[in-house]
Amino acid sequence: MSLFLFLTVVQTIVAAALVGIILMQRSEGGGLGIGGSPGGLMGARGAADFLTRSTRWLAIVFVVLSIALAAVAVETTGGDEISSTLDRDAAPVAPADPLGGAANADAAPAAPAPAESTDPLGNAAE
Repeated sequence: MSLFLFLTVVQTIVAAALVGIILMQRSEGGGLGIGGSPGGLMGARGAADFLTRSTRWLAIVFVVLSIALAAVAVETTGGDEISSTLDRDAAPVAPADPLGGAANADAAPAAPAPAESTDPLGNAAE
């Protein structure tokens, strides 16, 4: 469980970094691109290449972490078989009385449960 939690935290950090890197990229409309003069420490071309490479690697890490998280989740839940049938032998449960039974003290008793049919879907015979 601690591995799952650790991978989830790393996945969240990678996702936040990926969103930030994508928003910093210059788009046709300008976006939230890095402002300033192109003759600065990182020119426009160098920044675009760096952001493109960063986006690619963060996306790869994000996908790998997603696959790893899915694998860890399968291992922690176990390989239990999915049951596709309902338990039809359970007794019906009476609905709860929201008024605490004071108002329905004179009410007639509930009708008995219908007899079980042999229909596997539980449909009434027509």
